[in-house]
Amino acid sequence: MTREERYEHGMKVLEQVDGEAGQRIVNSLADTSPELGHQVVAWAFGDMYARPELPPRDRQLVTLGVLAALGGCEIELEVHINAALNVGLAPTEIAEALLHSAVYCGIPRSINATLVAKKVFAERGLLPITNVA
Repeated sequence: MTREERYEHGMKVLEQVDGEAGQRIVNSLADTSPELGHQVVAWAFGDMYARPELPPRDRQLVTLGVLAALGGCEIELEVHINAALNVGLAPTEIAEALLHSAVYCGIPRSINATLVAKKVFAERGLLPITNVA
């Protein structure tokens, strides 16, 4: 594929997964690092997210765990929590994934990620979440 074809393919995947939130991230990079925006679309979505070996919902679970573990990724977490909902994850599954992340990345990072999820869930009218064992 040409550079432009990879970008166009990536935009289709980005729209399916992230909707408007992903496009806002790309747009926010346009005047500072348009090449980074291009790589997010062409490589991250056109090449990586489009791979058939994992379905989109599983890719989002992996992404949420990694972003929670990294810490300081609240903007990306917001985008990917929305994406997780867009590809069929239930709010309880997202909350459970972020709870599970506490075991591996620590409670403070799990709390930070969960508070981002709370913001997204509130914006989408999905609160309260009840996943009491």
